[in-house]
Amino acid sequence: MLTRTAENYLSAWHRKSHRKPLVIRGARQVGKSTLVRRFTQNNGLILNEINLERHLYLDTAFKSLDMDVILRELDAVAGRRIHAPDTVLFLDEIQATPHAIAALRYFYETIPDLPVIAAGSLLEFALADLHFSMPVGRIDYYHLGPMTFNEFLTAKEPELFPYLSGFHAGQTIPQAAHLKLVKRQREYLFVGGMPEAVNAFVAENALPEVTAVHRSISQTYQDDFSKYAKQKDLALMQAVFRQIPRIIGQKVKYSNISKEEKSREVRSVIDLLVKARVCHQVFHSNCSGVPLMADIHENVYKLLFMDVGMVAWLTGLDWIALQRLDGQALVNEGKLAEQFVGLHLFNPLEPPQLVYWLREVKSANAEVDFVTASGNQVIPIEVKAGKSGALKSLQQFVLNKNAGLCVRFDLNPPGMQEITHSVKAADGNVPVTYRLLSLPLYLAEELPRILDEIRKGEKEMLNFEC
Repeated sequence: MLTRTAENYLSAWHRKSHRKPLVIRGARQVGKSTLVRRFTQNNGLILNEINLERHLYLDTAFKSLDMDVILRELDAVAGRRIHAPDTVLFLDEIQATPHAIAALRYFYETIPDLPVIAAGSLLEFALADLHFSMPVGRIDYYHLGPMTFNEFLTAKEPELFPYLSGFHAGQTIPQAAHLKLVKRQREYLFVGGMPEAVNAFVAENALPEVTAVHRSISQTYQDDFSKYAKQKDLALMQAVFRQIPRIIGQKVKYSNISKEEKSREVRSVIDLLVKARVCHQVFHSNCSGVPLMADIHENVYKLLFMDVGMVAWLTGLDWIALQRLDGQALVNEGKLAEQFVGLHLFNPLEPPQLVYWLREVKSANAEVDFVTASGNQVIPIEVKAGKSGALKSLQQFVLNKNAGLCVRFDLNPPGMQEITHSVKAADGNVPVTYRLLSLPLYLAEELPRILDEIRKGEKEMLNFEC
């Protein structure tokens, strides 16, 4: 059985004294329904699961906003009283009956002791078409993506997980553990985090089964396009779906995706795929301060695909080829390392939001893969697939934004060092000094915690000096 970190969040949500209905958002086949079933089973709760795609007539009851009517209908579908001790009501595929979304506020206001969870794969489409007020402040959201590397590792080789969860800046990781983690991380690049693919790999330890899963998921997604695209857009949407994995890490130019279609039509299809969580935009931000998203250029962005294993499959990388690639070749073969790190920087309590920094100057371009924030600190992140690589763009960012701490992900063991380097500027070379936190790729998911610990340590040191 695969364990998801989100179960911990659900447990904390369930214990709240003023619990709001919880809406789990995410792409198809990332494990939303399985998560809820596992949570209720592991906590000895009675699950009343109602798939609203199979009961479309319930939209009329939800539209009434009459809780007596709604409860009678749900009782009839479940075959028992849903408002009873130790029960959880799970409204799956809630986007199929949009008025159920508005009705969630009345569950909260009328029967707050009933735990209500809703989930939907194409929820953004339903929300875009709603003509009623959303229950703002009456519901909580959780954004579920594919399984992370930590979850994959817990399923495949759990004895290695404490090296991740227990790591602190300044510590070392034993060489034997480091090599094992590097190996598992490279396996994850091929398997990815779609639960069905992870389960196939963990259960069978056979990579051909994983390839079959990726092929099936890809076909399912393309078959689903008819649910949220007009017939005339289907061919373009399928083409964009297959092209995105090939342009990861590159500023999106619509002509590079399709030379036959107009830019606005390609942009429209990308917007639909973003809504469906098939891909995610990483916007260029000036990065002048926090919040970073307040300073973005909406027309300048890169794309990440929904899952790194799907990227490997769609770009034609099989396991034998992936094993043979050295670090630099991985950079050229689909930007897998950047894809891997980017997906692990998302916060599940917020919609997927990432930024990067770009400076386009003749003969002096600079680009930092990602930029994050820890408190009011703006921190640039560079991703290197191998063990070496220049940091020219990172140093330009330090010069332009006065950043004191930078992060580099690569295949080396972790380390922290202070660097002074001469950087080319308009009026000559200028020395810059910064701290460089080097982390192996497999620690990407731990970065927010590590940065938070560094910031707290700096604050305690400052208070001590005062």
